[in-house]
Amino acid sequence: MDDLLAVIILSVLTSLFGNQLATSSSSHLSLGISFALQFAFFIVVYFSVKWLVPGIMHLSQRLLVPYSNAIVSLTICFLFVWLAEAVDLSTVVGAFFAGIAISQTPYKAEINRHIEPIGYTVFIPVFFVSIGLSMTFNDLNRHLVFIILLTILAVVTKLIGGSLGARRFGVSKAGAKTIGAAMVSRGEMALIIAQIGYAAKLISETYYSAIIFVIILTTIVAPLILKSAIKKQQSVALIDSQKG
Repeated sequence: MDDLLAVIILSVLTSLFGNQLATSSSSHLSLGISFALQFAFFIVVYFSVKWLVPGIMHLSQRLLVPYSNAIVSLTICFLFVWLAEAVDLSTVVGAFFAGIAISQTPYKAEINRHIEPIGYTVFIPVFFVSIGLSMTFNDLNRHLVFIILLTILAVVTKLIGGSLGARRFGVSKAGAKTIGAAMVSRGEMALIIAQIGYAAKLISETYYSAIIFVIILTTIVAPLILKSAIKKQQSVALIDSQKG
């Protein structure tokens, strides 16, 4: 849900303030029509996740083609991406919902087994290379304070937000801290969002590089915080069991 909300908010921001700033308004859909199309996109996605995609994946089993499930799932993914881009949403939204739709089918494990080698040999390396090519070290020292403050803010907000949310739904205090710690790492979704924001000219080149450093730092720090939180949770559980 954290990632889902992030990509939806990003899509709205790019629709409002992204590439439209650099091009004439006549080349884009009006804001009202754009939002109406985006709303229609989510309706189509809902029905697709619920009924259409499972039906298509079931029919793919009848194709006399090797790896038919993997081929059909990739086709669905690219179709969702195309639909998302057509309504001025981020392509990540389309790919994300395609993954959700396919994961609801009984063929999830088989498709994952077939797609994973393609991802790790082609798409993922290309993605990380593109991240590195967009970075610059010019004037990065001037933004050192910004990097430190944003890293602290990123860690604290996830710890507090995750913990409060968990406590709200009845998780123990120690367990809530563990959930908050587990939410600290930004990972690949944050990298994707940063790259989309940069491509949409919402982030300058210098700040883009600083944000990438923050994402890397939170990813490094997160396991250390999580390990400490798990140890504390285990200690609390041991004390409670001894009392019981």
